[in-house]
Amino acid sequence: MNTAQARELGEKIIVALQDDGVNEAYKLLAPVLAQRTPFRLLDRIGERIGAERISQVDEYLDRIAQDKSEGGWVVIASALRQKYTLQSQETFERCRAYIISADVWYAADIFSERVPGPALVDDFSNALQLLSPWRTDGDRWVRRSVGVAAHFWAKRSRGASELVDRAEALLHFLAPMFTEWEMDATKGVAWGLKTLGRYYPDQVTEWLVNEILPADLRCRAHMLRKATLYLSEEQRERIAVARERRRE
Repeated sequence: MNTAQARELGEKIIVALQDDGVNEAYKLLAPVLAQRTPFRLLDRIGERIGAERISQVDEYLDRIAQDKSEGGWVVIASALRQKYTLQSQETFERCRAYIISADVWYAADIFSERVPGPALVDDFSNALQLLSPWRTDGDRWVRRSVGVAAHFWAKRSRGASELVDRAEALLHFLAPMFTEWEMDATKGVAWGLKTLGRYYPDQVTEWLVNEILPADLRCRAHMLRKATLYLSEEQRERIAVARERRRE
């Protein structure tokens, strides 16, 4: 399958949804999901489905979710990104529901990099508001998604100086999650901090030295190790000194 064929399949699915119903339309997609189709092609299929404003799309996405295939989550996430305004409460609620239903790390990451992550890039302040309750959500995969979304934002920012204020705001936003103890969620938050440390090392250093370490927070070693991975030796030394002071 190539890009043109992926778009063509998306078109066929839309026609089948309107003429034959959800189950018949799913039969067109099932063989693609049964093999290792590249994500970029699954994204094209999902984007085409999500771009069509027909009522059957929501039911179709739920049907895809029933089989819980890795490729299916890509199609659903890309469709969500197209079907709804990224900044809408409904988009985030549906995204959260699918993450919980999937109950696996790769689905959390797939959705995070296609819905809340791009939302942070497109409309930072509103996305933070919508993500705020996810930080304390009862589901570990939803909490993990906050960190993955932060990773996506930092990766896209590539350390742009005009985005320093947003990097600092995102670090402050993540501060309550520094003590996350569930490892599946910890890995997501740590991933976000690692990427922020790669592109905004000075801001991450100041955040750790002045906001996190003085609070004497109990955290997993994995969290601090990943947050400091890309920092310089000098920056790590500052952090080590701050940790010693905390122990005194």
